Parts: sequence; structure tokens; C-alpha cells
Amino acid sequence: MELLIHYCWKHRLFPLKEMITTDGQTVEVIDPGLHNHHAGPDFFNAKVKINGTLWVGNVEIHERSSDWYLHGHDHDPAYDNVILHVARVIDRDVKTAKGDYLPQLQMDIPPLVSEHYEQLLHEDQYPPCYRMIPDLTRLMVHSWMSALQTERLEQKTEAIYERVKRCEGSWEAGYFVTLARNYGFGVNGEAFEQWAYHIPLGSVAHHRDDLFQIEAIFLGQAGLLELQQIPEQYQKDALNEGYFSKLRNEYLYLQHKFQLKAMDPTIWRFLRLRPQNFPHIRLSQLAQLYYNQQAGLSQLLECKTIEQLQEVLKTKVTPYWETHYTFGSTSCKTQKGLSRASLNLLMINTAVPMLFAYGRHHSKDELCERAFDLLEQLKAENNYITRMWQQCGLPIESAGDSQALIQLKKEYCDRKDCLRCRFGYEYLKSPKIPVNPKENDS
Repeated sequence: MELLIHYCWKHRLFPLKEMITTDGQTVEVIDPGLHNHHAGPDFFNAKVKINGTLWVGNVEIHERSSDWYLHGHDHDPAYDNVILHVARVIDRDVKTAKGDYLPQLQMDIPPLVSEHYEQLLHEDQYPPCYRMIPDLTRLMVHSWMSALQTERLEQKTEAIYERVKRCEGSWEAGYFVTLARNYGFGVNGEAFEQWAYHIPLGSVAHHRDDLFQIEAIFLGQAGLLELQQIPEQYQKDALNEGYFSKLRNEYLYLQHKFQLKAMDPTIWRFLRLRPQNFPHIRLSQLAQLYYNQQAGLSQLLECKTIEQLQEVLKTKVTPYWETHYTFGSTSCKTQKGLSRASLNLLMINTAVPMLFAYGRHHSKDELCERAFDLLEQLKAENNYITRMWQQCGLPIESAGDSQALIQLKKEYCDRKDCLRCRFGYEYLKSPKIPVNPKENDS
């Protein structure tokens, strides 16, 4: 409840009555101050008139006034500049480390705000504020989605920075890891990232002109060239075909040559996975991409259009996998290239964030601007999150929109963090929540 008091103070959602301190002085809030999310008083540089006198300083807020002592503020000089103590329940006088008693304001949460907040916390429908969405102004929606889009890109940028750091500052290796992670397409994303850290790009580069050796290293380092990793019913066919044995023998030679250590293969997921997303298929596609020298950062940075990105990222499997999904299990012949939807996802989750992160790190604004432009041109993702928002009445016209709404659900809705959401703000301050038309029909 204390967070809600903070929220009401910050947004001036005060009860419709005169505000008076516990000792009878009138209070007028000129400026609630800057919300502090770190150590120290809750609001800095607030401007408050107390009995007509303007005070400039800090404001501290608690659920109960006795929490002042519970948190040790009476011994902390950082709280000596507090000009007003606000609490929902006043159960004790408070004083600073200097021994000065503070004026206190008992502040009720407006009933409507409290009621709406409870609705948001306990609403079963997703998102909780779905009733308000059709009535939101286009300008407000656009500004919030723009902020969410930037927030998501910055979040992905931090993840890329961490990968580059783990790769000893190599942006080339960091890009390879990022690309590999997104080849997992969600389910195997973590496994692909761990696999990429097991690929010594410097050593593999010596065999870049030999696709068979690249595929042997890629599959071997994934731990997929062990016979026990093949389903028992396919082991005999895999051995009879000979391709598995050739790959394994080549990998054992390269493993000894470069002192390689394969990853634990048990982290790969196959359950309820479509065959075209099996790790074998994706690793073969990555091997082909690497062999064609398309997986380099320099090629990506030169791309200025979606067509150029597609040309750089498109790939196919090697010949054996045109008729297989796993070793020994045959299928109809197909090149098994990346689908348009998969290419779109790779551009959204790999190319665009990499352009933005590289541009941000090297102070190249044109790359950051290109990243935003490409997001607005790319097709929006079609998944359960975007479909949910569309059902609520939000238009989704580009990948920029879909990325913003994915960020909204994961970072705000899932965490019930409505107090930081602009949609939540509109819901809380609304004098009346619209009734969903479907509810009128029932």
C-alpha cells in the first residue's frame, strides 16, 4: 500500500478535502518533488506550503508514521532535510537526527484510486486494464509505445554488451552469440547461446573453406555427435548411412587438434518442437551461413534495407539435412531454408538490436536511427501476446509496435507493475471505468 501512497503523491491524486497536518497547519503541494528510487528520502526538492510558508526540501512517505523509527531515519542525517512526513496512518510523532520534530500529513488514498488499483491487481483478464484501452487517445498510446520500444531496445543492448564482455571485448564474437541465441527461436535460445560460447571462432576460421568440417565442429560442440543422442530406433539407420560416422570421426580429429570440449547435450529441447526447429536443422543452417561468410558483423553493418538484411541472413541446410531432421530419420526432400517468419524474427531480435547496440557503443547515431527505421518497416510479430493486445483494441502496424507491446506485457503486466505503466495511470485516475461491451451481453 505504501507504493500506492507514493504514486498518489507523485501524481497529485489527493483526496477531495483540505490537507492539514496533525498539528492543524494547512498544506498545499506546489511541486511533489523528484521521485527517488535509491537510498534517501522518497522525494527530493519538493515545494510545499505549510500554513502559507513555502518550504523547499525532501518528503518522506510511509504506510505508518512509526515506520520512520523502524527504518532508522531518526539516526540518519540524510533525512535532516525532510520538510514533511506523509503517512496513511499517523501513530507516532517523528523527529530527525538533529532532534527536530517534523510536521506530519495523514494522507488517505482516494477511494476511487484504491478501488481501481485493487481491480488491476485482481483482474483475471489480460491485460488488467483492458476496459480502458479503447478509450485511450491515439497520442497517449503512441507516446507510451515509443517509450516501450526504446526501453526494449536498450534492454537488448545491455544483453549484447554482456555477451561482448564475455567474449573478451570482441563484437564479432558477441554478434555470433546473439545470432546463435535467436536461432533457438525461444525454446532453445539459452541452449544455442551456450553452444555459441563453445565455438572457438579463431580455430574454426582455419577451416572456413570446408563446409563439412564446419558442420562437424558445430554439431560436435553441440554434443549431438554421440550415438546415445540418437533415438534408439534410428541408431542402426544412422550408422548404415555413414554420414553420422564421417562427421563424428572428423569432429574427433578437430577436437583433438584444437583441444575442444563439447557442451552438455541434455539442455537441448525436442519435446513439442516442430521438426524444422530441431537443433540439427538450425545448426546446419548456421554452418551454411558461416561457410558462405554471411554471419559476419561487417556484412550486417553495411545493410541499410530490409532486402539487404534478408540477403545476409537467409540460408539453407547442407545436402544430408534436405532429407533428414535427425540422424537416421528420413523425410521428404526439401532445402529447409529459413521461412519468411523466421527471417523476420531474426531481423527483429538480432539485426536491429545489434545495429542499435553497436551504434550506441561507438557513438554512431546513424546506426541507432537505422535500427528504429527498420523496426517501423518490418512486419509485426504474430504471437499470443500481440493477438491479446489486438483483441483489446490496440492497433499493431509494425515490428516496432509488437516489440513495444511484448515489453509492456513482460515488464509491466506480468509483474503487476501498473503503477509504472501509463495505461495503468489512465485507469487509476479515471472517474469511471468503461464496461466491456461483451460484459453487457452476458
